[in-house]
Amino acid sequence: MKGIVLAGGAGSRLYPLTQVASKQLQPVYDKPMVYYPLTVLIAAGISQICLISTPNDLPRFQQLLGDGSQWGISIEYREQARPEGIAQAFLIAESFIGNDSVALILGDNIFLGGDAFPRAIADFSGGASIFAYHVNDPQRYGVVEFDAQGQAVSLEEKPVQPRSNFAVPGVYLYDHQVVEIARKLKPSARGELEITDINKDYLHRGKLRVNRMSRGSVWLDSGTSSSLHDASSYVQTIEKRQGVKLGCPEEAALHRGFISQTDFEKLVEGLPECEYRDYLSSVATGVGRVGFISA
Repeated sequence: MKGIVLAGGAGSRLYPLTQVASKQLQPVYDKPMVYYPLTVLIAAGISQICLISTPNDLPRFQQLLGDGSQWGISIEYREQARPEGIAQAFLIAESFIGNDSVALILGDNIFLGGDAFPRAIADFSGGASIFAYHVNDPQRYGVVEFDAQGQAVSLEEKPVQPRSNFAVPGVYLYDHQVVEIARKLKPSARGELEITDINKDYLHRGKLRVNRMSRGSVWLDSGTSSSLHDASSYVQTIEKRQGVKLGCPEEAALHRGFISQTDFEKLVEGLPECEYRDYLSSVATGVGRVGFISA
């Protein structure tokens, strides 16, 4: 399975921060926001990744992430000239996807704890697989409705009167047919190619699996100033209390075997003196390491 990180958009809800740098390059406590979804993909065993962003921001992502070889992965880059919906990502990355299945994750979504995502990838055998997370404000999101047997029966984008409190977070798994489905979509009233319409297509064909995320899982949408602050505070609290870092691609790559212990140690040696290097040095020596946290 290949992976896509969608890190485009104008980031208007974070103005004036995004006058300086892309939303997905803003700090979430001690790391750029994009590190968190990238770490989710790496921790799930995905090593071929495509990052999509605006023409102005792509050079900054390339400067930050390079080609991914330092983490034993490959990162390709594609331009999103105009933000025209999440589903547009599959058209932009068509040549990258080819005949492979693909995981799409939004660059401003942060997932912490739980094993729902790696387990869903391991179990994926075609069609589509999405997730459901219980929220208090479902009208802000795509919403999935379940029947009495727990089967998904409907999907609706930002409904005025939600039929459930289960929102669909920004991570999705699809077979390669998603490209053809996206190509046939018509823009919604918002002028966008809606990811919910793709999910509806799979649902109507009986090819959609919905995974309910456990209470131990955390989903943070950091697209506004207040939610960005909340996400930073949450990450800071967890890191200080547990002594581990979240959203750390170097550690995820080591854990997944994408890089060797020797490569990891060389990578750490090349970093400047900072708290991030101090943590990775402790991982290299095994000091204080209490087990890998996937995101």
